[in-house]
Parts: sequence; C-alpha cells; structure tokens
Amino acid sequence: MAFAAFSTSTTAPEPAPRRKSPIALLLLLPGILYLVLFFLAPLVSLLLTSFQAPSEFGDVGQYSYAFRWENYVDVITAYWPHIMRSFGYALIATVLALVFSYPLAYFIGVKARPWPLLQSLMLVLVIAPFFISFLLRTLAWKQLLSDESFVITSLKALSLLAPDAHFTGTAFAVIFGLTYNFIPFMTLPLYTTLERLDLRYLEAGSDLYARPFDVFRKITIPLSMPGIVAGTLLTFIPAAGDYINASRDFLGGPDTQMIGNVIEANFLVLQNYPAAAALSIILMSVILVIVSIYVKRSGTEELL
Repeated sequence: MAFAAFSTSTTAPEPAPRRKSPIALLLLLPGILYLVLFFLAPLVSLLLTSFQAPSEFGDVGQYSYAFRWENYVDVITAYWPHIMRSFGYALIATVLALVFSYPLAYFIGVKARPWPLLQSLMLVLVIAPFFISFLLRTLAWKQLLSDESFVITSLKALSLLAPDAHFTGTAFAVIFGLTYNFIPFMTLPLYTTLERLDLRYLEAGSDLYARPFDVFRKITIPLSMPGIVAGTLLTFIPAAGDYINASRDFLGGPDTQMIGNVIEANFLVLQNYPAAAALSIILMSVILVIVSIYVKRSGTEELL
C-alpha cells in the first residue's frame, strides 16, 4: 500500500495543452488576406464567369450570370487541337530543357566546385537572361531567325534550307523559343540539388567497380531527383500556358497557336469572356492533375 502511494506521488502530471497564441494568428492574417484577395477571389470570379450566358438584349461582350455548363463543351470541341498542341509543345520543350540543362548544372554544381570564381561566373551567365525582358528576348530571336536575317540567308546559301523555307511561324520555332526562355528555370533547381551532392557516394560506386554510366544512373540521377522534378514543374507549367512564343507577332504562326493565344484572343479581341474563362479553368485543372500524378509517380510528394 505504501508502494502504491509512493508510485502515485511520483507520477509526473500530464502537461497542459498549449494555447494557441493570438500573435501567431495576427502574423498570418496579412498572408491570408493576400491569398484571399489576389488568388481566391479572382479564381471564384473566373469560375463564375466561365458559366455566364450571353445577355438576351445585350450587346457584344455583355453576359449575365447563369449556369451554362455547355461553355466547357463548346470550348473543348472548338479548341481541342490548341489544347493538345499546348501540352505537346510544353512537354517537348521541357524534355529538351532537361537534356540541355542537366549537363550544364552538373558541370557548375559538381565539376566546378574547386573553382568558386568560375562557378559564380557561370551562375551569373545562367541568370543573365532574367535581366532582359521576356518579350525583348523573344523579339530578338524573331529578328535573328527571320527570312531576311543573316542566319537564315546563310543557311539557304549553303543549301541547308530550301529557298522558300521559313523558320519563324513553324512548330520548331515555337518549341525553340520555349526551350530557350525556360532553360534557366530548369538549370537553377538542378544546380541547387547537384551542388549539395555528396561526392563520396560517387567515389564509393567507382570503388565497387561500377561503370561511370551505372554510377550516374543508379546514384547521381536518384539523388538529383528533387531538382529534376522541381525543374520540370517550373518549366512545364508556364510553358503550357505561354502565349508569347506561339504568337504571330513573335515566333508563331496561324498553325502554331496555343491555348494561351486562344484565351488572349477571346478575352481581348472576341470579348467572349465565358469561353476564355472556361479555357483558363480547363488549363489549370489539367495542369493540376498532370502535376499531381507526376509528383506522386516520381516519389517526391513533399514538393506539393
């Protein structure tokens, strides 16, 4: 009995539950208000606009709130080729950006470690395109690749291009522009991951008589997977909605229009706001599904 009393007296009391501090909630309030005002409210407005119907006695561009779900069927039927073209171009550009960026990021993050000055210089060169406007960079490529440019006339003079061939206005030009403009978005996440790569793992693989290709495939690639996933997401998502490279005013033509160009035309030219809003919702939804499946399949769910 004395033992029971002793045991009871020495039992530590349960800690009281921590009260939530009102200061933490106050600190979160500006961020929450920002998300509500500039993300949630526009998203709800866009969703409501996508169900609007033309006003019965209104002029062109006047719509009333309704629940016309047929808007989604109409835009999918009318613009199905543009939707598929957008994701096709974005996928090809993402793969090409990964192919070009991975060796560059590997050299900067791994091979150039003994020379910090060279490493910093190469990083500056990767970031340098951000110092110039996206529009100006694309416009510069349009001038360089136009029919009258030195590059195209030289290729025609060398019989590498047909006399009546064009570069701008083709799918190749649009994919080229997407790849070029989004390479920094792919390179920087890859560099961040590879720069922290422990080289002792590579040395251990070599000590076990693994071939360089096997070391790269079984060690380097898995350890750099977070950078690959982050880079592909940062490239694919904006590339799928891009409307500059595929525009007729830049590198695109009538047969290269992407979904971003269709949304721009419906909003600003045709004033078909429900169609533009429905296309925007479809674009966001498809990207969200693709990204979720891709991240889950790659085993990097913590990025979501």
